[in-house]
Amino acid sequence: MSQQAREDQLQRKAVVLEYSTRRKQKEKKKKSKGLSARQRRELRLFDIKPEQQRYSLFLPLHELWKQYIRDLCGGLKPDTQPQMIQAKLLKADLHGALVSVTKSKCPSYVGVTGILLQETKYVFKILTKEDRLKVVPKLNCVFTVEIDGFISYIYGSKFRLRSSERSAKKFKAKGTVDL
Repeated sequence: MSQQAREDQLQRKAVVLEYSTRRKQKEKKKKSKGLSARQRRELRLFDIKPEQQRYSLFLPLHELWKQYIRDLCGGLKPDTQPQMIQAKLLKADLHGALVSVTKSKCPSYVGVTGILLQETKYVFKILTKEDRLKVVPKLNCVFTVEIDGFISYIYGSKFRLRSSERSAKKFKAKGTVDL
């Protein structure tokens, strides 16, 4: 190439005189993910050990639940509208409530009364006064919850949600379907 062609080429292009170092890419920190459902089942995280299945251990939980419902419903005065209490109770957390099964397609479940320990999408785990843990399905059962003389009926077939999902759900007033 001639001298003039080189100068012409150098004028049109930028020449880098120093070697530039590449910037190090920031390493992303991996977030620790929680356990999967299978791992939780294998570790038995939500199982209640037999030595902890005593009714007397969970009576303070029931007292806390009663206080929670009184605060939620504003005192549960006799002149309070039952529909308002029922609507608040539908969205309330029932862990610690004294629950009894009043109707069921399976007659062996009728009469089971105790403190509600766990609630899943399809079952209630109820601890009876005899320190026995009963697993009662919600489907085709009617449950009774009693708070300060106010008795509320819960239709399990309409109640098949997790407690966290139920608090966000809007319930519609429909006629009850008998078992």
